[in-house]
Amino acid sequence: MQKVIMALAGVLIAAMPVSAQIQKQYKMEKQVFNPWKWQDQRSYVQAVEVKNVTGTLYCAGQAAVNADGTSSTADMRTQLLQAIDNLETVIKTAGYDCKNIVRLNIYTTSSAELLPIFFEIFKPWVEKHGMQQAVTLMEVKSLFETLKVELEATVVK
Repeated sequence: MQKVIMALAGVLIAAMPVSAQIQKQYKMEKQVFNPWKWQDQRSYVQAVEVKNVTGTLYCAGQAAVNADGTSSTADMRTQLLQAIDNLETVIKTAGYDCKNIVRLNIYTTSSAELLPIFFEIFKPWVEKHGMQQAVTLMEVKSLFETLKVELEATVVK
């Protein structure tokens, strides 16, 4: 019996480098595609390709909802900042990293109210995390209760 255990241990030890090689081979790769330059000033990309993904996180829309579940009645700036904070919390709790957001959908009840403050808040957030994500911004008739902006993300690792 002891010889069998020793033989199995030898096989396991010998297999370790192969396992490490397989993991290294499957490291996530990310490539962005920008046929133009104008989007560079807006902190997003036209397309993101990812290969060798080991996980994908589809985040529900995150808005300015307080920890007790109540919706914010604050202004657009405050709601956007809280929505970003809530999105970061979900991503970190799931063991992912904001730098690997590859898709971000933004819903707002008022583009006119959001756009004057959006890039002032959005660009530093993107730079802080080194993000390169495709973005879609949509104005919608309404969001839940008193909410004005919602962020929906896809994150990979």
